[in-house]
Amino acid sequence: MTRARVRTSGARPPLTLALPALAAVAFLALPLLGILVRTEWGELADHLSAPGTVQALKLSLLVSFWALGLSLLLGVPLAWLLARVPFPGKAFVRSLVLLPMVLPPTVGGVALLLAFGRRGLLGPWLRDTFGITLPFHTSGAVLAATFVAMPFLVISLEGALGGLRPRYEETAASLGASPVRVFFTVTLPMVAPGVLAGAALTWARALGEFGATITFAGNLPGTTQTLPLQVYLLLQDEPEAATSVSLLLLAIAMGVLIALRGRWTGTPADRRVRGITATAEPGTEPRAPTRPPLPSGERWGLHAEVTGYTRLTLDADPGTTIAVVGPNGAGKTTLLRALLGLTPRAHADLRLGDEDVTTLPPHRRRVAWVPQDGALFPHMTALANTAYGLRVQGVARAEARREAQGWLDRLGVGHLAHRRPSQLSGGQAGRVALARALAARPRLLVLDEPLAALDQTTRAQVRHTLRTHLAGFGGVCLIVTHDPVEAVSLADRVLVLDEGRALQDAAPAEVTRHPRSPWVARMLGRNAWPGTATAEGLTLDAGGLLVAADPPPPGTRALAVVAPEAVSVHREKPAGSPRNVWPGTVREITGSGSRLRVLITSGRTPDLVAEITPQAAAELGLADGVTVWTSVKATETTVVPL
Repeated sequence: MTRARVRTSGARPPLTLALPALAAVAFLALPLLGILVRTEWGELADHLSAPGTVQALKLSLLVSFWALGLSLLLGVPLAWLLARVPFPGKAFVRSLVLLPMVLPPTVGGVALLLAFGRRGLLGPWLRDTFGITLPFHTSGAVLAATFVAMPFLVISLEGALGGLRPRYEETAASLGASPVRVFFTVTLPMVAPGVLAGAALTWARALGEFGATITFAGNLPGTTQTLPLQVYLLLQDEPEAATSVSLLLLAIAMGVLIALRGRWTGTPADRRVRGITATAEPGTEPRAPTRPPLPSGERWGLHAEVTGYTRLTLDADPGTTIAVVGPNGAGKTTLLRALLGLTPRAHADLRLGDEDVTTLPPHRRRVAWVPQDGALFPHMTALANTAYGLRVQGVARAEARREAQGWLDRLGVGHLAHRRPSQLSGGQAGRVALARALAARPRLLVLDEPLAALDQTTRAQVRHTLRTHLAGFGGVCLIVTHDPVEAVSLADRVLVLDEGRALQDAAPAEVTRHPRSPWVARMLGRNAWPGTATAEGLTLDAGGLLVAADPPPPGTRALAVVAPEAVSVHREKPAGSPRNVWPGTVREITGSGSRLRVLITSGRTPDLVAEITPQAAAELGLADGVTVWTSVKATETTVVPL
């Protein structure tokens, strides 16, 4: 059975591009081919085992590994600084890093000589103070190799750090990890491919260094005569031996590049995550909690004065759960990040219980965060992720893992404890992230859409478990959500934000009955139209007049709220009691449980949604584009002053 060949689009490249490209490949390949053709294969072993070559090889390995060590010691912090910290002159520092890569090596050697030589800027001080003389010494060869090779590590690692989302590090800080611990336990492991790629390139470049070494350190056998310098000398007296040694260096360089397989930067984006759908597994219903999430007697209220983009005052008693809702850009996530101390856009004067934590860094606030994507550390198992907050707080490893396993069991993912995040579905990862935050024993818990990745069945299960734990939680919990069911079922209060300010802060039942935000009303499934009150009702901002039974005083800014089931749909203009009658056109019909939601647009009034039965829709002959009349009774309209 033959398989059809798959041709990509544009399979035949234009000759004007193909010919120069082939010429470039030939130009790069021919010199290497020359080495292969001219190598005396029968004498290769003798050439490579010659005493001078063996000595130079040992010295090259010594120098290159020392250069690699120095590059790691100095280059890793420099790469982190360039990738993570804004500071004046950053572009200049990056240019300094790149300079040795474009500078002629001999010029680099001259520069090193003028800086560290016997008559250089630091040479006399090093000699008189420490008795160190770098030129014509093995340490000088190490310094020269480090100078030309370290930029490869810095640039590669900076790219990897730039591709790493800061959310992982911020989440680790919210769990109590200090910046140094975050760096060594989260940042470095996650950019390990970038470190390895940069280290390999750095070592290969240091191994092949010639110009700076011979200019600064000289060419002394056994002291500074590395393998590239040996090739230079052999080329004058023994060209065949020089070719054999060149072949060795070529093989090493090619081996490094093949090992990298093109992973030049090794950024986190290079990692392949298997796609697994977010479904619930049979038999994984969360267990009931076996112990309270916080030690008994510990309770913390919340007082926050938030300024900046998000501007509000927030007070909450211990055990309060607040749902934060609002449209995109309303300042919900900014509020959470201000409480965490992670954003310059807003500042929070924050008091938890009797302690003012305003000036404390994020890792000392005891504010645990679950971001939208969970931000599970990909190099750790689910169990290690969950135990992370306990470990950084000094809990013994065995106890931390035992408690973490208990939280995973409660959230129905205990059987996945030894899987890594890439082996979890979206829903499973969300539950592990939630377990990690709850296990960290926080004083304030902030959840940014924690159930968004779960399917409906699993969401109901986890919502029940979360509600159970929040009932015994001694701190305050803030949950950002777009789900009205979550807001009503989990929260004691609903905080409505818009453009950084609080529009409403009330019990869920009050927000449901009298929403003061069009967005919230629509989130709850209502029609909502802002306008200005008149003697009869409301002059709508989008055009038209809405008659209401109990309007506020004329001139008051208000919001008219109409339930979809209160909207009647007719094919002919209705007669009788309705005070609000408008023509319109059906634009969309969607299912909502056992009923249909019909979007109706009109040039005279705002768009509205009506909810009817499928039987009524069939009797009316509703379809996209059908002209209809809608009516709303004045007594069915709720007007909320803004």
